[in-house]
Amino acid sequence: MKNQGIKTKPMPNAGPTPKSRREEYADATRQALITAAGELFTSQGYQQVGIEAIARSARVTRGAFYHHFADKAELFDALVEALQADAASRVKSAAEAAPQAKRMSAGIREFLEICIEPAYRQLVIETAPAVLGPARCREIEEAHVYGLLIGALTNQAPGKEKAKAYLAARMIGSMVCEAAQLLDGADDPVTMKADALKLVESMAGALTADKNRVTATRK
Repeated sequence: MKNQGIKTKPMPNAGPTPKSRREEYADATRQALITAAGELFTSQGYQQVGIEAIARSARVTRGAFYHHFADKAELFDALVEALQADAASRVKSAAEAAPQAKRMSAGIREFLEICIEPAYRQLVIETAPAVLGPARCREIEEAHVYGLLIGALTNQAPGKEKAKAYLAARMIGSMVCEAAQLLDGADDPVTMKADALKLVESMAGALTADKNRVTATRK
């Protein structure tokens, strides 16, 4: 029998498969635990809060806690990563909203505002190095907010200068974090904040200028 010329249309792309109710509930439970932990760790301190209190605050069972996290440290790791991811999103948005020449400055200013916030300052800057260790903290930092700064300084750097640009990015990020800690309880936080921003932006501006000069001489 001859083909009758019936044409078939390709099936439309259905996109990603929707999550099941079980998966949605699991995601909601995990997020509730992270949110509850963030609130309790900030108000009471990491060492003072137990798993039972976190589960109770999240309104889930202890078994539900262990379904998602092996222990309190693993939950804290997820919390720090969530805080860093949110920080990176905010810094990126602030930088992209600024004129091209002011993007570095806008990102640094937004990062300082984030570092001043109690949850970020206490959990990410002060507690995380002791709980997660410096190596894991650097890994999370560079996957998120520090990664933006490192990228901004290293993307255009000549091959031999990339290591220096990376070091400079780490130092600038550390300066912002240190300024946030000094601002906590400062006698004149407004003046100190303005001075800190000038110092950090001056260093970043000098590095950017040096990078541009090197690039220009190679053209």
